[in-house]
Amino acid sequence: MEIKKQVLEQNLIGLQSNMLNFALSLTTNKEEAKDLTQEATLKALSNFDKYHNNVNFKGWVFTIMHNIFVNNYRRAVRSQTIIDQTDNLYLLNAPQDSGLDTPEGAYSYAEISGVLNSFADEYKVPFMMHVSGYKYEEIAEKMGLPLGTVKSRIFFARKRLQEILKDYR
Repeated sequence: MEIKKQVLEQNLIGLQSNMLNFALSLTTNKEEAKDLTQEATLKALSNFDKYHNNVNFKGWVFTIMHNIFVNNYRRAVRSQTIIDQTDNLYLLNAPQDSGLDTPEGAYSYAEISGVLNSFADEYKVPFMMHVSGYKYEEIAEKMGLPLGTVKSRIFFARKRLQEILKDYR
């Protein structure tokens, strides 16, 4: 049993650079990736007794890391969710500051609208409907297009908008 644990520890040490790269792809932040790698290493070390020899060790460790990342993400989202417990949902019904009333916000909106208006209708209409809150299926039905076509046009419109406004801040 002790020999198995030593072999697994050596394998885990050998995976550290791969684990860091995987963690970096998940977090896109070097410090968070280091933390995630360390947390996954500790979790793997403390759960060696649950590892079975017929399971891919690298896959097992990466699954642990992925699960930790997902759980941390969900925890962060839950902690940032505001639950309005006021009478008549005052906080939810309060006007939100969109930033469009400021000169900078108005300029931003005008510039984005200008770019969107330069798109051909076949891309602009489904994109604007999607931004307005229509579901893909509703857009496809209203425009008489296949669902895949609608999704593609919205995707290409979004990509083109990002390309055109990439230097915009």
